[in-house]
Amino acid sequence: MIKLPKTTRRHFLKNISYLSIGFPLFGFIRISKEENKALGIIDSAPDHLKKLQNVNAWLEILEDGTVKIFSGKVELGQGIRTAIRQVAAEELDLALSQVDVHLAETGVTPDEGYTAGSSSIPNSAMSVRYAAATARQKLLELAAGKLNTTTSNLKFYNGQITHKTTAQALNFAQVLDGAQINMEVSKPVPIKQKSERRYVGKPVPRNDIEQMVRGEKLYIQDMRLPGMVHARVVRPPAYQSKLESIDLSGVKANVKGILKTVVNGSFVGVITEKEYQAVKAERYLKQHSKWSAGKSFPLAKDLFSHIKAIAEPAKTIKNDGDFTQASASKTTFKASYTKPYIKHGSIGPGCGIALFDGEILHIWSHSQGIYPMRRAISGMLNIPEEKIHVTSVPGAGCFGHSTADDAAADASILALAMPNKPIRVQWSRQDENCWEPFGSAMIMELEARLSSNGKIQAWKSEVWTDSHSLRPDRDPATLLDTRYLEPSRSLRGRGYLGGGHRNADPYYSIPNMQVNAHFFDGPLRVSSLRSLGSYTTIFSIESFMDELAEKAGKDPLEFRIEHLEDERAKAVIRKVRNMCSSVRTGPLEGIGYAFSRYKNSAAYAAVGAKVRVDDENGEVKVISMWAAADVGEIINLDGIKNQIEGGMLQAASWTLREEVTFEGDQITSSDWSNYPVFRFSDIPEVQVEMIDRPDQPAEGGGEVSMPPTGAAIANAVYAASGKRVYSLPINPAK
Repeated sequence: MIKLPKTTRRHFLKNISYLSIGFPLFGFIRISKEENKALGIIDSAPDHLKKLQNVNAWLEILEDGTVKIFSGKVELGQGIRTAIRQVAAEELDLALSQVDVHLAETGVTPDEGYTAGSSSIPNSAMSVRYAAATARQKLLELAAGKLNTTTSNLKFYNGQITHKTTAQALNFAQVLDGAQINMEVSKPVPIKQKSERRYVGKPVPRNDIEQMVRGEKLYIQDMRLPGMVHARVVRPPAYQSKLESIDLSGVKANVKGILKTVVNGSFVGVITEKEYQAVKAERYLKQHSKWSAGKSFPLAKDLFSHIKAIAEPAKTIKNDGDFTQASASKTTFKASYTKPYIKHGSIGPGCGIALFDGEILHIWSHSQGIYPMRRAISGMLNIPEEKIHVTSVPGAGCFGHSTADDAAADASILALAMPNKPIRVQWSRQDENCWEPFGSAMIMELEARLSSNGKIQAWKSEVWTDSHSLRPDRDPATLLDTRYLEPSRSLRGRGYLGGGHRNADPYYSIPNMQVNAHFFDGPLRVSSLRSLGSYTTIFSIESFMDELAEKAGKDPLEFRIEHLEDERAKAVIRKVRNMCSSVRTGPLEGIGYAFSRYKNSAAYAAVGAKVRVDDENGEVKVISMWAAADVGEIINLDGIKNQIEGGMLQAASWTLREEVTFEGDQITSSDWSNYPVFRFSDIPEVQVEMIDRPDQPAEGGGEVSMPPTGAAIANAVYAASGKRVYSLPINPAK
């Protein structure tokens, strides 16, 4: 029997012992920031607490005295569940085993939007820290009353509050004694000092890794529900193709197990008893359907000239000083860089499961934003949001707007057509590679002038970019199916354009700087991909910084340090230089470096890369990579290193291998042979060192290593071969 929630969480909370914390933040700071810092007191609130002032249940204390934590973030392989468990256990003096973290379920956890932008630690984890620290103070006060003493006479450890003299002890549930406590934070919240911490900053391993290694059923692709049936969707041959006719008469005769075919406009789906039956039925229907021709893409060789031709007039993003005057009548250096469309390239294609029970549409999805996806599906199906229940289930990881939402939409449409059956839609590799929302192709043109002492006096960045976020939310057409259902709907807008020029303004101290962005509505479907536009902008900027250092006759790392005022930025550069100080290079080998501060406001990373260039075929082999990173206060040392290593490897694959290809109206990079990614044999030795700053705010690290990695490899290729490549990927022909 399928277990489905029968009550809302609000009703559930009425029937158990729990502590809920609300966060109206007015009057939050009562003493100076300096005093708060000295006392280890939080004096500013995470964004999610500011937005969720009326959400009063970040944590619950259950009847057995254990604690359940609620977060709206999803697990993408970044280890957020472990990090949140650490901060909660820390502030509540619990064993890690006494903390259960419930992630992303509509009606149960807070609506924290998307798990994106390296924001899970600074927002969700820090919100939980506030809640736990406040709960600790209140529990001490309540226990003191029950034990007839003062809080100073109490010891707090592993879920027990003990009288230091009498040894009387109460667990959390006994302190509450069936009561419900609703309170608001109205004073500064003291948090644990570094010297007192048991978990924060330590390398606590994730407990799901063993399940992955054993191949246990962890992902949505492995999920099976009683009575589950299977489905496939017949994709159009091209983006703009419309269904003209389809012969449904022979599919049951040729494929066993057909339960239902669903045709709505140009949406065609088939439901079968078993999975391979759905695969065969989809193939049959594709062969027995007729579609209109799609609009041809531009020729691949003309892509970047096409982008410039369709781009809107330049929009000035930044204009400090006077670039025009500073560069007038003086020699400037110029360079132009390009990056093709690239994929998420998830090893496991998208999957979605849905069940309509006659009243509620239940969805299981590896979406990175379950509440926004629910809003989009609500609009697509004209179903009230409260009639849709979404549960997050881990999927094969990839950061950004993947195919998870589209697979969930497929399953939802088919579940409504066949109630009371869990319907599983599994995408194919071809579906994944051809229909996912890609990372935008981009152009970046740079111009700079050096002074007589080799300092940059003027800098100009020109960026050409499509949108970097068309994630599902209030516009149903962000879901692929909405464009093919009858009546079809088009996108209402262009989404978040700002991600395209992210980090286009160098973090360096340059007196005259201008940044212009040229936005275009390109030929391929695009949306969020890990690090958004900053991978391209930093690849360009940091490649150019190496060129400028050479023009100035200076060491490339010292040249960067000379242009930085931020000591934390200088520290990661010096750290990575020290990591590479004993490394030697042979013939056709080179080491390159790059630096960035993600978003110019978050975490820092400097990357070094050693490569070898084959003198016969031009193949580039990455031998080693090093990274020094600063994410402020480290929550989980093991987790943050894993994220940085993973980001470096993904970026290395982008830099040397990946490019979406197309011809006519077809995406031709439909499998791994046409869209090669790094394999195990390509993986270099990777070393990561962290600079822990427990006195600084904790930042996310999921995207900090991506941007400088591409530039470090490009600079290493130049050091090895004397050839500078301006157009990604860096392949033998280039």
